[in-house]
Amino acid sequence: MSNSENKTQERLVITADGSHSVWNAEVGQHYHSIFGAWQESQRVFIELGLQAAFARFDQIRLFEMGFGTGLNALLTLNEVEKAQKSVEYTSIEAYPLPLSEAEQLNFDEVLHTDQTVALHQAAWNQWVELTLFFKLWKHNGKLQDFRAMQTYNLVYYDAFAPEGQPELWTQEIFELVAGMMEPGGILTTYCSKGYVQRNLKAAGFLVEKHPGPARKREVLRAILQ
Repeated sequence: MSNSENKTQERLVITADGSHSVWNAEVGQHYHSIFGAWQESQRVFIELGLQAAFARFDQIRLFEMGFGTGLNALLTLNEVEKAQKSVEYTSIEAYPLPLSEAEQLNFDEVLHTDQTVALHQAAWNQWVELTLFFKLWKHNGKLQDFRAMQTYNLVYYDAFAPEGQPELWTQEIFELVAGMMEPGGILTTYCSKGYVQRNLKAAGFLVEKHPGPARKREVLRAILQ
């Protein structure tokens, strides 16, 4: 086994539901909950976000803060194909996961899907039509520097936790995100800290608290007023 493969194996973690997460040494955090990676994403972003957006909007223009392992995109693609509803999926990532690591993720095995590698192989900074219903734009850069090409009616806010990336949980950053969204748009996030709720409210969102996934009492859905 090569040195790069050894390092990948060291970073990969099997979470409680059998799906992988990845350790990021730079921020000192995992990409997903160790209590269940796919279950967390399913609850926070699919159930509270995408499914609510299906009921509210005819066509979904989705923005994701943090492409990471591609798990949220994979779950979304799977749901979109089942519902046969169109989604334009824009995701931003400052530090893309190397393809060699993405190829070792077990999401397709656990979820009975087949698009994990295709999502990571998709070209950056251009639209890629992966299916009839799912178009993907992966933007390589930081949220603070991003200039939206359109308005969004659904946001997956999946930055690393405030302990690792405090600059991405401020009122100012949520005001930036709000400026990219249309009124009535939905934002979901796993982080329910009190100051995160206050910052969302100060940025113009109506904040709802919802039961979270395993070992997570509450998560947030916020509606832009």
